[in-house]
Amino acid sequence: MGLAEVSGILWKERELLELLLFKLEEEQLVLASGRTRWLAHATREVEFVMDQIRSTEVLRAAEVDAVATELEIEPGPSLNALAAAAPEPWGELLRGHRDAFLTLTAEIQALADANRDLLSSGARALRETLLGLDTPLDTYTARGKNTATSAGGSRAHFVDEAL
Repeated sequence: MGLAEVSGILWKERELLELLLFKLEEEQLVLASGRTRWLAHATREVEFVMDQIRSTEVLRAAEVDAVATELEIEPGPSLNALAAAAPEPWGELLRGHRDAFLTLTAEIQALADANRDLLSSGARALRETLLGLDTPLDTYTARGKNTATSAGGSRAHFVDEAL
């Protein structure tokens, strides 16, 4: 147990966050293309990576608590606090991990927000399309007559015309 193990776990987390970013970009490409056939697969892959990140975070928390005890600091320290307490070169390495996490999480948040917007606009367009399906369409007969008017008085009337 020690800083080397914590650093190894942080590298794994960084790789998982980069994979999550990639999967979110894939999801965005599927959404933007309008080909929703693969959307469920893309979403499942995002969820799978998220589960892996959660598992790794639990492992990291346990290792960080063990290192915090060795460094005689409070359990559950932030990465910044751990870097401040760690001897060099570990402090610098931990600060590098922290900076990378900040950058990756900002990119992930922006991409997730964009995907959410695409999903919302797609759902809104679908809802509007479905609402428009119950209105009758005017078509024409082989003789060129409008079917709405040739169907035996089914055209719309004003109230005073119907009387």
